[in-house]
Amino acid sequence: MQIPIFPLNTVLFPGGVLPLRVFEARYMDMTRECMRKGAPFGVCLIREGREVGAAAVPHTIGCLANIADWDMQQLGLLQLRTVGGSRFRILSQQIAGNGLITAEVELLADEAPALPQSQHSVCVEVLRGIVEEHGAEVFAEPWQFDHASWVGYRLSEVLAIPLAAKQKLMELDDSQARLDVLTHFLQQQVAQPDGDNNSSN
Repeated sequence: MQIPIFPLNTVLFPGGVLPLRVFEARYMDMTRECMRKGAPFGVCLIREGREVGAAAVPHTIGCLANIADWDMQQLGLLQLRTVGGSRFRILSQQIAGNGLITAEVELLADEAPALPQSQHSVCVEVLRGIVEEHGAEVFAEPWQFDHASWVGYRLSEVLAIPLAAKQKLMELDDSQARLDVLTHFLQQQVAQPDGDNNSSN
């Protein structure tokens, strides 16, 4: 499968909503072609380089981005709403004269459906609270609290976790292992003492 690659300082997860502001000519052309074909492009976290200018070096595992909606209220600025599809691994890539990366990729298998285990209840509870407060602003429906992959992906998106760690969570092929990591992270946040309360007068 050949797809254009959009290296970004973000990690897209399957089923995740990613709004994008497109203004560089190479990505405007890429988006136009994807919309014409009804095809996705690939989003990869940047390993080296920047989002604008010379082509950045992407991580080899990324996620397909399907264009769900678009708008151009301002000339030269395209607003996209994309939704994450399957994960993929880059096998080879080439860089065009305008800096656009095109890659041959293999799609990675979707995780098998599984229920969150009892030890991961804190993940489900925290995510329910976030959904109740922000709902459709952040997450695409349907909301699947009984799907371990969905819970893990959505929490990985919204928690204050370093990008490198988000990338590792996206790369994991085991939904329960992902929830193990997130459960540990949430328990650490609860157990972490508040420095302000420990200061002496």
